[in-house]
Amino acid sequence: MGLSHTPCWRRIKKMQDAGLLKGRVWLVDQELAGYDVSIFVFVRLDTHSAEVLEAFEAATLDIPEILQCYTMSGEFDYLLRVVVPSVRDYERTVKGKLLKLPNVGVMNSHFALNEIKNTSALPL
Repeated sequence: MGLSHTPCWRRIKKMQDAGLLKGRVWLVDQELAGYDVSIFVFVRLDTHSAEVLEAFEAATLDIPEILQCYTMSGEFDYLLRVVVPSVRDYERTVKGKLLKLPNVGVMNSHFALNEIKNTSALPL
């Protein structure tokens, strides 16, 4: 960047204060950590209201296997990215956690066979 240490840290601090930088993370190798199975779960709720949506979203925050949760347009209401060590662990997660999420009507699971690209870098 052509900056010395102090001006660089000032810029970082300014971006943090502005909310542009949301934190610092270490990227853990999912496979080496023993979480070999990635599943994309499409969820359709059986009813819709602000309270129902808020309850579902709040409940997903308490499930560590759910790494990402998105509201969706189209056929399904939500897309979840779930990671677990094995298919058997996913079955336990479905029965013990996902099906207990508020107002779940339909769940459609898709297992990732191979990860081609996974980045958190924005194309700035």
